[in-house]
Amino acid sequence: MVGMISVYALAAVGMSMQFMMMINVFMTLYIIGGNALISRFIGQGRKRRASALLFTLMLFAIALSAITSVIGYNGSESFYSLMGAEQEVVEQGSLYFKILSLGIVVIFIDSLLYNALSAAGDTKTSLYIKLVSAVINASLNYVLIFGHFGFEALGIEGAAIATIIAYAFNIVAYIIVMRKSSSKLNIIPIFLFSTLKRALKVGYSAALDRGISSLSFLVFVSIITAYGTAELAGYQVGLRIEGIAFMPGFGFAIAAMALIGQNIGAGDLDKAYKMGIISGRIAYLFMGSVGVVLILFPEFLVGLFTTDYATIKVASFYLILVGLAQIPLAIVFVYSAALRGAGATKTTLKVNVLSLWFFRVLPSFIAYKLGFGIIAIFAIMNLETLIKGLIYWYIYQKRVWLLTKV
Repeated sequence: MVGMISVYALAAVGMSMQFMMMINVFMTLYIIGGNALISRFIGQGRKRRASALLFTLMLFAIALSAITSVIGYNGSESFYSLMGAEQEVVEQGSLYFKILSLGIVVIFIDSLLYNALSAAGDTKTSLYIKLVSAVINASLNYVLIFGHFGFEALGIEGAAIATIIAYAFNIVAYIIVMRKSSSKLNIIPIFLFSTLKRALKVGYSAALDRGISSLSFLVFVSIITAYGTAELAGYQVGLRIEGIAFMPGFGFAIAAMALIGQNIGAGDLDKAYKMGIISGRIAYLFMGSVGVVLILFPEFLVGLFTTDYATIKVASFYLILVGLAQIPLAIVFVYSAALRGAGATKTTLKVNVLSLWFFRVLPSFIAYKLGFGIIAIFAIMNLETLIKGLIYWYIYQKRVWLLTKV
C-alpha cells in the first residue's frame, strides 16, 4: 500500500527497518537474557519465578522505551539525512518515524511478551494474536493511508498509526491470555532485581552484538543508497519479499532457543543439542523451498509491491541471488538462536561482528569505490551469509556452548 503512494514513501518505510534494527538493540538487552532464564526456569518447573521475572522485565522495558522514544522522535530527520537519502525520502521518512517513535513503548512490550511466551513453549497463542493483528493492521492501512469510510487520507503517517494500533492490540491480547492460570506463563507483580541483573548480564553481549551488527547494516544500506533511490527501493522491496523465506527460519530459531533452554534447565544436554539439529533441518527444508520460488518468479513477486520498472529490475536481481543463499541463512538463524538460548551470547557477538564487517561491509565499500554495479553488492552479501553459516555450523558441532553458565 505504501508503494502506491510513491517510490519515495516506499524507500522511506524500507529504511525505517534499518532504524528499527538499531532500536532492537535496546530490546535485545532484556529479551535475550530474559528468554534464556525464562526457558530454564520453565525447564526446572519454576513457573512462578519465570512469571515474576517477566513482570520485572516489563518495568525495565517501559523505562527504556521512554528514553528511546525521545531519541527517535527528535532524531528522525537526522537519521535519514545521515544515510544519504534524497530530500523527498527524508521528508516522508521523518513523518513516518516520528509517529513510530511515539509508540515505541507498545513495540517494546509486545516484543517482550511474544518472546517470553515463546520461551515458555507457547507459540500457538502468539500465532492467533498475530493473525488478528495483521488483519487489523492491513485494514487500518487501507482506511488511513487512502482515506476511506470518511477518514482523511494520511498517506505514510496513516501507515505508522495503523502499525502502532496493531501493536497495542497485541499487548491487550497477551495480557488477557496471561491472566489465565492455565497459561504457560503469567505476569506476577514481584520485582526480582537480582534475577534482572542475571538477565542483563547475558543480554548485554547480545545487545552489543545487535548494536554493532545494526551499525554494519546501516553502513551497508548507505552504500546501496549511494547508487540511487531506485536501487534503495529495490533492495527494500526485495528484503520484504525475502521475509517470506525468513519466517520459517525465525520460527524454528525461536523453537530451538526455547527447547534448548528448557532442556538445559532440565539437565538433558544431549536432548538440547538434538533439538537444535532437528529445528535446523526443518528450517533448511522450508527456506530452501521458498528460495526456489524467489529464483523462479522474482518479477511477479516484486510486481505486487510496485510498478516502477527500475525498482522491479533491482529487486528481481536481489531475489534471484538471495534465493540461492536461503539454506546457509537457515543455518545462521537456527544455530545462532540456539547459542543465544544457551546463553552463549559472547560467541554470537564475535561471529556476527567479524563476519558482517570483514566479509560484507568492507568488501561492499571497496566494490562500490571500484565502480562495480549493485549486483556485485548483492553477491557479496550472499557470500558473507555462506561464510557465516559455515562458521556457525562448526561451532554448533563442537558442543562447548552447551556448558555456558547463566
